[in-house]
Amino acid sequence: MKVSTDRRLRLAGGFAASAGLTGFLAGGFLVLLLATGAGLPLGESLSDRYLRGVVLFTLEQAALSTLLSVLGAVPLAIALHRARFPGRRAILRLFLLPQALPVLVGALAIVAVWGRNGVVSDALAMAGLARLDVYGLSGILLAHVFFNLPLAARLMVAALDEVPAESWKLAGQLAFSPTTTFRLIEWPAIRQVLPAAASLVFMLCATSFTIVLVLGGGPGATTLEVAIYQSLRYDFDPGRAVALSLLQIVLTALLVMAATRLGGDSVASFGLGGRTKRYDRTGALLKLADGAVLALGLLFIASPFVAVVIAGLKADLTRLLTEEAVIDAALTSLWVALSAGLIALLLSLPILAAIEALASSERRSGSRLGRQSRRALEVTASLVLVVPPVVVGAGWFLGLRQVTSVFAAAPYVVVLTNAAMAVPFVVRILGPALATGHRRSEKLADSLGLAGLSRFQIVDWPAIRRPMGLAYALAVAISLGDLGAVALFGNREFTTLPYLLLQRMGSYRTEDAAGLALLLGLLCLTLITLSESATKLRHRSGR
Repeated sequence: MKVSTDRRLRLAGGFAASAGLTGFLAGGFLVLLLATGAGLPLGESLSDRYLRGVVLFTLEQAALSTLLSVLGAVPLAIALHRARFPGRRAILRLFLLPQALPVLVGALAIVAVWGRNGVVSDALAMAGLARLDVYGLSGILLAHVFFNLPLAARLMVAALDEVPAESWKLAGQLAFSPTTTFRLIEWPAIRQVLPAAASLVFMLCATSFTIVLVLGGGPGATTLEVAIYQSLRYDFDPGRAVALSLLQIVLTALLVMAATRLGGDSVASFGLGGRTKRYDRTGALLKLADGAVLALGLLFIASPFVAVVIAGLKADLTRLLTEEAVIDAALTSLWVALSAGLIALLLSLPILAAIEALASSERRSGSRLGRQSRRALEVTASLVLVVPPVVVGAGWFLGLRQVTSVFAAAPYVVVLTNAAMAVPFVVRILGPALATGHRRSEKLADSLGLAGLSRFQIVDWPAIRRPMGLAYALAVAISLGDLGAVALFGNREFTTLPYLLLQRMGSYRTEDAAGLALLLGLLCLTLITLSESATKLRHRSGR
C-alpha cells in the first residue's frame, strides 16, 4: 500500500468516525423535533430577558470556574512534578476520580464538607465565625473547582513530563534558580496546554447540570443546561430545548476556537506520571512550600472522598454486596461501561489518525485547507462535551418508541451516548502521544514506504501503547459514573449503579446510597489502577 493511499484511508476513516459521532448526536436533536412536530423558536429564545440572564450566568460561572481551576492547578502541578515520594502515582490516580465520581455524589459530598452543617462550618462556628453558605454562585464555583482543578493539574503534569530530559540536565548543570527554571522550562511547557486545559474545563462548567441543580439556589443561578432540562421536564417544549442547545453549542464553539488560536495544541494528554527525572536543585524552603501546596491541594480534593468513605462505611456493606439488585446493577454498569469504553477508543483512533495525516500534510506544504480541516476535527471531538445528553436521549427515546420497544433499545442508546461523551477525554490522552510519535518517525516511515497495518504496528502502536490503558480506564470510569443518559431509560430491567443510587436517595435510604457511592468509587479506582498497571507491564515486557 502506498503512503499516499494510506493517508487517504486515514482521512476517510477519521472523517467517517467524526461524521458518525456527529450524526448520532445531531440525530437526537432532529428526531426530537420531527417526533414532536415542534418548531425552532430561535428568535423568541434570544429575545427572552430571562434567558439572556441565564446565558450571562452560564458564561460567568464557567469563566470564573475555569480561572480558579487553572490558576490553582499551576502551582499544584509544578509541586507534584517537582516532588518525588512513594505515593505520587496514587495522588495522580486520585486526581482522576472526580471525573469518574457521579456528580450527584460529588455535590452532596461538597455539602457535607463545606455546607452550613458541614465539617468546615462546624470548625468556623467553634472559632466564633459565621457558617458557610454553599448555595448559589459560591457553591457552584467550589464544586466546579473540586471536579476540574485535578483534571487541569494532570494535563499540566503531562506537559511537564514531555519536557526533554536534556532541559532538566542543563537546568541542574547551570544551577538554575526555581524562578529561572519556571521561566525557561516549566512555564513554556504549561503554556502549551493552557488553551486545551482552559477550553476543556470551560466546556465542562458551561454544561454543568447536576451541580447547578443541587447548589444553584434558585432562578438567579440557572445555566443553559438546567434551562434545557426544564424545557423538557416541566414545560415539554422540545423546540425551545433544541434552540437553547444550539445556542449553547454555538457559544462554546466560538470560545473554544478563540482559545485554540491563542497558541498551543487544542488537545493535551493526562499523562501517567513518573517518567521524568529532574536535576534542578531545590532548597529546604522550596521543599517546604511544595509540601504546603501539595497538602492543601490534597486536602481540598480528598476531603469529599473522605466524606463519602466515612458515610459509606456506616452502611451495611455486607448486605449491599449480596443484594440481588445491587449485583445486577453492578454487572449492568460494568458491561455498559466496558462496551462504551471500547467504542470510544474505536471512534477516537480513526479521528486521531486523520488529524495526524492532516498535520503531516500541513508540515510538508503549509496547506491552509489542511490546517482548517485538522482544527475542524479537533473541535468536533471536543464539542461533544457541550451537547446535552438529555436532549440526545429524549430524541432517540421518542424516535425509537415509534419502531421498537424503547426499553429493549435503551442499553444500546446509553452505551453509544456514554461512548460519545468519553471521546474528548480519550482524544486528549492519546492525541499528544500519537503526535510525538509521528513527529519522530514519520520521515523514516515515509521513506521506507510503511503503510496500513505495518505503519500502525511500527509507528502508531508504540506511541499509544502506554497511555492506551489510561484512556480506556478513564472512558470506562466516566461511563460507570454517568447518570444523565440512563436517567431517561432506567427501569427495573435496566438499572446501573448510579441509577440505583439515585433511587435509594429518592426513597430516603441514605445509608444505602452512601454505601453504593463508596462501592462505585472503589470500582472506578480499581479499574484505573488495573489498567495503568497492565499497560506498564506490557510496556516493560516490550509486547
